[in-house]
Formats: sequence, structure tokens, C-alpha cells
Amino acid sequence: MRLATILDDGRATVGIVRDGAILPLTEPGFDSMRAIAAGGARATTRIAAWAERQPASADRPLAEAGIGPAVPDPGAIYTIGHNYRSPDAAEEVGPERPLVYGKAANSVAGHRATLGWDRSVTDNVDAEVELGVVIGARASAVPAAEAMDHVFGYTCINDISSRDEWLDGDQWLLGKSMPGFCPAGPWIVTADELAPDDLRLGCTINGAAIQDGRTSLMRTPIPDIIAYLSRHVTLEPGDLIATGTPPRLDRPPGPSRRLRRGDEVTVWIEGVGELTTFIA
Repeated sequence: MRLATILDDGRATVGIVRDGAILPLTEPGFDSMRAIAAGGARATTRIAAWAERQPASADRPLAEAGIGPAVPDPGAIYTIGHNYRSPDAAEEVGPERPLVYGKAANSVAGHRATLGWDRSVTDNVDAEVELGVVIGARASAVPAAEAMDHVFGYTCINDISSRDEWLDGDQWLLGKSMPGFCPAGPWIVTADELAPDDLRLGCTINGAAIQDGRTSLMRTPIPDIIAYLSRHVTLEPGDLIATGTPPRLDRPPGPSRRLRRGDEVTVWIEGVGELTTFIA
């Protein structure tokens, strides 16, 4: 199942994506993505049964719907740094444990959102594709063998970050958390419909590829990330984990290409979809 956030006059509701359209979810008890995530498989089974009873006339064209962040109000956003090996460096030495950073929860943005920021603060801003994990059942001190039971689904995350030296590596939270610096979407694919272990993922700027990798190159796989995080913090329904990003490509526009006004940035993940952001 694919679930998206619909924005109507600033109000966020949930919709079911099906056959190029979106069905607004009006079943009582499912008025937020976090509530559905907390309900897990039982909730999605009820939603699927409800959707089957709805006529096609209840659907709205997907292209005409305002799509908000996959989770518009996450309790927390965790990002994992340096989590991808280079494809040609299988023995490359990486961190001994996951490197955990964060983004402010209110930095989320939706599909086709326009992003602008105060360039007097930073004009050295980068885009990165990351597979986003959406937490379902609360997770506290869970072993890796049980970690995937706490995953509600997956989404695309664009981990937009400043690369200025006074932010990158010094004030990571600030450099990753300006308004709109966490596009997430365009929807959530529930965990029962996607195996995350070997998905192709990438990022383009104006159609030119800057990243192209596979999730099989993660140094720390998703179950171990969840287990590690949950030993230190309690993961709540609707929390987001950005699981790391593959290396930049050496070919043009090159690793040093930063975001500029007029850019169209798209991150994409096999089996999930494409998430586009416009730079103002």
C-alpha cells in the first residue's frame, strides 16, 4: 500500500495512492500518518478493506493533489552518516558504529515543494538521496533480529545540508535543519510491499545524475541501525530514519556542484518513487 499526505487549505489528511489517483481516507480513526503507523499491519488491513469498498469516483487525480511530507509531523528525524561503501571499495574502512546526526522535525517538506533559504547564512547547500525508514510500533532496546517488526514503511528523503565549514561537521543539526531541508515523500510504501536490502537509488539536478547507488552497499544495514538507535532513544510511531547516502559521482556536474536558484532536484528510489524539489 502507498499512503500519502494530502494538503487541503493547509490541513493535512491521508490518502491512498492507487492507479495514478489518490483516494482521501475518511475512515474514522485514521486521520494522521502517525496514528496509522502506530496501528501497523492491523491498521493497513482495515484501510485496504475500506478502500476496496470505495467507488472509483471517490478518487482524485494524483497530479492535481497537493502532496505534503510523507509524515508531516514526525516526532524525530535521525540521519546516519558515512553509511555507504564505494562500489569499487568493498574493503573500505568505515565507522565502527553508526554515526547519528539529526534534523529538526519541522524541516520536512513535500513533493514538488519550492525551497528557498537565507543565503547570508549559507550558500553552500547540497542534496543527498536517502532511503527513509518510517517507524511503526514503538521501539526501545530491540535486538536487530526483531527490528524490522518496528518498521511501518519506506519513503524517499532528500537530506539537504549546508557544507560550510562552520556548519558541516561543527553545527550539523543547524546545517541540516533549515525550513524545508528535509523533503520526504512522495508517499510511504508499507513494509509488506518492499524489500529494502538491494534497491537502486539516486539523485539528479536538472536531469543530470549526481548520485547512483544501491542500498546493498550500506555499511550498517537497517535492522542494526534500528537496534543501535533504540538502545539510546525510544523510537516512536512516525519517526523518520534517513539511512545514509551513496557517494557522489565523479562525472559532471561533479561532486562540488551545489544547489542554485532555478534548480530542479529529484531523488528517486527503486520501488518507492521520485521526490522533486524546486530551488528558489
